[in-house]
Amino acid sequence: MRLFIYLLVSFAVLAQTARAVQINELTYLTEQYPPYNFEEEGSLQGIAVDVLTAVGEQVQSTISRDKIQVQPWPRAYRSALIKTNTVLFSTTRTQLREHIFQWAGPITSTRIVVLAKKSQQIQIEHSMALAQYRIGVIRDDVGEQLLLELGVPRDSMVESSVPETLANQMIKDRIDLWAYEENVAKWWLKKAGQNTDDYEVVYVLNEGELYFAFNLEVDSRLVGEFQRALDELKVTEDGTASPFERIISKYR
Repeated sequence: MRLFIYLLVSFAVLAQTARAVQINELTYLTEQYPPYNFEEEGSLQGIAVDVLTAVGEQVQSTISRDKIQVQPWPRAYRSALIKTNTVLFSTTRTQLREHIFQWAGPITSTRIVVLAKKSQQIQIEHSMALAQYRIGVIRDDVGEQLLLELGVPRDSMVESSVPETLANQMIKDRIDLWAYEENVAKWWLKKAGQNTDDYEVVYVLNEGELYFAFNLEVDSRLVGEFQRALDELKVTEDGTASPFERIISKYR
């Protein structure tokens, strides 16, 4: 009798465990990273947000924007590393990060650069020349990670969790350079009232692509389902713009 009860309980536990987690049951984490993902006037929007919700519709697993959590990047990044069934976006896929996440994408291309004011006339001929300047970085962001890979010391970096803070520091000459995604950095500078033509790229750290980064414990079959749905959004059969292309064009 005890064996029967034990087996009954075991089967119940296994049945619950085996129940497939749906795409809309995953925890989605993002940051203020316009035009890819951002909140404006209480509304969550951006290229990656629209792509994510479209993927949910594609697999009939609706993802509510209200359930997407916007957090400072360091917190979101670390949560995605350690919390099961968590997805982080938009995440630059790099060699350093390759084996610490599962990936679905790409969402779009990206360029991680070092920006400077043109008036400063800063010229960077080689990576180690960066070390002589005060470089603004977001903690755990790809810009910081790429600088460290190049051997730039942390002493040369001014860390923040908030890109708007770094934009203001650059405007006020409290930092000389800003290592960040090019479009996002310019968006923050423009929001702060700056003419982005007054800034220039003095060094390119990486040209890559943005992805959805899944915690390693997420069922790989679910990641595969997500990838297939994303691929389908990019397909068109009648020569018109695909659903994916229409999303991209909204933010150009």
